[in-house]
Amino acid sequence: MINENNIKSITIVIVLFKESFEVINKTLEYIKDFKIIIIDNANNHDLKKKIIKKFQIHRYILNKKNNGFSAGYNQGIKLSDGKYTLVLNPDCLISDKSINVLIEKLIYYQECLMVVPTSYNKNNELTYSGGLLPENGSKDEILNLDGDVCVESALGACMLFKTNEFKKNDLLFDENLFLYFSDDDLCRKIKSINKSIIQIKDATCIHQHGIIKVTNIYHKEHIREFNHTYDMLYYFYKLKTKKTLEIINQLEKKTKKYYLLIIFRLLSFRILDVVKLYSRLSAFNKFKKKYLNNNIR
Repeated sequence: MINENNIKSITIVIVLFKESFEVINKTLEYIKDFKIIIIDNANNHDLKKKIIKKFQIHRYILNKKNNGFSAGYNQGIKLSDGKYTLVLNPDCLISDKSINVLIEKLIYYQECLMVVPTSYNKNNELTYSGGLLPENGSKDEILNLDGDVCVESALGACMLFKTNEFKKNDLLFDENLFLYFSDDDLCRKIKSINKSIIQIKDATCIHQHGIIKVTNIYHKEHIREFNHTYDMLYYFYKLKTKKTLEIINQLEKKTKKYYLLIIFRLLSFRILDVVKLYSRLSAFNKFKKKYLNNNIR
């Protein structure tokens, strides 16, 4: 059974954006005994009514403007008054038993600032939970653990950390990262203050991907491609390493090719490909205008 003191010591922060009630209802059923803060970046009043009718929510904030997941999580972290804070994706299922294991492990590993569970998909297949930072390796390697292990970076879908240490060291998410790489950036900050991040074998979660309801497939692909390209560029720009220049130079070389490909794809009515290419170009041009003209060259 879960330790009652652990239930009282934790605040769970969830950021929403156009999830259905069915999705968030399933997640909340798992964690209904904990103090929960919900930040809704889609300003969905109807969803709020349904949720607060069924669940006891400590704070429920509707944002009129979507400033991204990083900004949403920061809102929740600042409001957290628990000894521990768990940031949780609305498509991530974790039992009270696994949360209890995470807390006990965070207490046990004294130099550890953050712990994450081992992640599985809805088919019970092991998926990426933690590993190397993007500048040091690929996320394609999935760790099959014999025990707990220190990682450089961890999946942002479910992270438990010590609230006071987080706030004391100003370890918030970078709000310039709208949708991607914010978990990597946060982990790099933790590493920079010589604190560890540990993936816990005996705490597990189920991460269901792709549950946001966006009916227009072209709009969905634009959001994905634009934000992934922009966030990747910004993440590596912050490092100001040789790899930063390599990525930027590669994209610059591809720019003319992308314009030609857009024309050819239009002629062959491959509209989805056009959306993807245009989104990458738009992200690169926005990034160049904001950062490259003055700083990196």
